[in-house]
Parts: sequence; structure tokens; C-alpha cells
Amino acid sequence: MKINIIIPVYNEADFIGDTLQSLLNQSYPAERIVVVDDGSTDATPVIVQNFAAKYSQISLVKNKSRAIHLPGSKVINAYNQGMAKLDSSFDIICKFDGDLIFSTNYLEKIMMHFKQNPKIGMAGGFCEIQQNGAWVLEDLTGKDHIRGALKAYRKACYNDIGGLKPAMGWDTVDELLAQYHGWEIKTDKSLRVKHLKPTGKNYNKTSKYKQGAAFYSLRYGFVISVIASAKLAFKKKNLGIFRECIVGFLRAKNEKRPYLVNKEQGRFIRNLRWKKMQEKLF
Repeated sequence: MKINIIIPVYNEADFIGDTLQSLLNQSYPAERIVVVDDGSTDATPVIVQNFAAKYSQISLVKNKSRAIHLPGSKVINAYNQGMAKLDSSFDIICKFDGDLIFSTNYLEKIMMHFKQNPKIGMAGGFCEIQQNGAWVLEDLTGKDHIRGALKAYRKACYNDIGGLKPAMGWDTVDELLAQYHGWEIKTDKSLRVKHLKPTGKNYNKTSKYKQGAAFYSLRYGFVISVIASAKLAFKKKNLGIFRECIVGFLRAKNEKRPYLVNKEQGRFIRNLRWKKMQEKLF
């Protein structure tokens, strides 16, 4: 199976070299690795270009956008610039972050999941962060969710969901739409990836209400959004996040922000969310 990888980056000079080297060391190598530099002000593009000069499978795309790091839109707009440089001959397309270190068998095991089960549309492992000298699970989401940092898609699934949405919540809507189209999501707890920079480190204060707005755009409705906000606040041990999510949801509703899914997809998503909550409770 042919694997292509797109890595959107912004000021990742401290990490991107390790990420690329870990991908070059894979037991099952990717055929293309496209790094999209989104206007970095550090040495990121120079480091990537040095790799590209030595390894033909690596290429650099330069993109220019607003410097502010807004969750979702900035990274996916950059990702789409990389996607435009690829042809359609891939079997698996990956969206990875530029601050990760992958185990040498990561791509091989991902590929095997897709081969063994044709119903799997997305697959991924889990991120670890370093705490007190040890690598521990970055426990921000459920065990059935693939983090936006390390997504891998079967081409047919990727086409069914219409690519990635340039908005906060893109790495949730992709999984929900995949399930809407009958695909399965595979998470592999044996695949641990070192995450060198904690999630959200560069998020700016204007981003704090965007999670609640994402709940609105996914057509969760108010009740599910309240439950999801409480769960997020509990995981991050920050009660203020609950208030910010609710404010973000209400603002998006009052402003009549556009939805990321249609009404039929929204009904499916709400039913799926209720079903999963009932399974966890009972």
C-alpha cells in the first residue's frame, strides 16, 4: 500500500528534524513526505530543505498565512496546500504534526490494520508527553479517538468525508463523518508516539471559545455540548474551560455560524453521541 504523508508546520525548528528522521527510519517507508511550512520565522524551512536535498521522498512547500495560531483553520489550510502537490495514486494519506517521534514500526502497523480489515477507514496510535523524565500518555481524549496530530486515512474513506474541514473540530468531524459513511475507526494502544510539544502550547487567547463553537458547528445541540464541555474541563482539570465552551457555543448560535455537517449527518452524530454515552454509563 502506498503511503503519503503531509506535515503542516509553523516554527518547528526544534522538532521537525527528529520527526523527519523517525519517518525515514520506518520499517515500511512512506513514498512521499510533503512538509508545508506555513510562514515560519525560525529555521524550519532550512532544516526541511536540507532533508529534501538528501532524500527524494521529502519535499518542501512554502505557504504564507496569518501568523496567529488558530486551532483548526490554519493547520488544515496549510495541509491542503500539501495535498494539492500530490496525485491520487496513494492508498493511505496521513496528516502528521511536525513535533512527533514515531517508533520504527509505526507505518507498518498502520498499513497492516488497513490491509487486515477493509472496513477500517482511519487508524492511529496515541501520543505521549514527557513528565518528570518519563513518557506518559497525553490523556486528553477518549481511547476511541485518533488525535489530529497523527491521522491516517484510507483513500476511499478520505474521499467519502470530503477531505479535512478547515475549522476547529476538524479532527472530530472527520471521524463522525467516516462512521456516517459506514467506516470503522481503529485506534492501536500499542502504538505510542512521542509528542515533543504539549497540545495547545501556542494557542492564543482568542482561541479559547472555539471549542464551544466547534460543538455548535457539529450540530451537537445544547445538552450534548454541555456534557462534552464538562468532560473536557474535567480532563484538563480546569473549570474555566467549561464556561468558555458554553460561551463559545452560545456565541456561535447567536451569530448563526455555518455548520460543518448537514441536518441528516447532524442527527446521525447526535444519535451516535447518545449511544456512546449510554454504553459508558450502562
